[in-house]
Amino acid sequence: MAPLRLYHNPRCSKSRGALEILKAKGVAVDVIEYLSEPLARSDLEAMLDALPDPPSALVRKDERFEALGLEAGDYETREAVIDVLLEHPELMQRPVAIAGGQGVIGRPSEKVLELL
Repeated sequence: MAPLRLYHNPRCSKSRGALEILKAKGVAVDVIEYLSEPLARSDLEAMLDALPDPPSALVRKDERFEALGLEAGDYETREAVIDVLLEHPELMQRPVAIAGGQGVIGRPSEKVLELL
């Protein structure tokens, strides 16, 4: 079985928690620190294909989102989500785990166990 891919932000407690859970279970994890290894459009397209959630779920609508003057309603479509995440990768919800063509947003961290 190919390693589970974890799109990870080491500064995020949920992301660190998901990585700890997976390692404790002995899961082979391919960690992608997407803030230091920028994602391509094709990466985000594949991620959205794997997630059961609507595209808008991949965008964090937090203080940074508001500071940029963005409106949640403008980021509902697949293309709009990809465009904003290419420009502002820090707005990506994390962690995102993908295995076998299926994916989850690991909030809470234990949600990554759904892929095992």
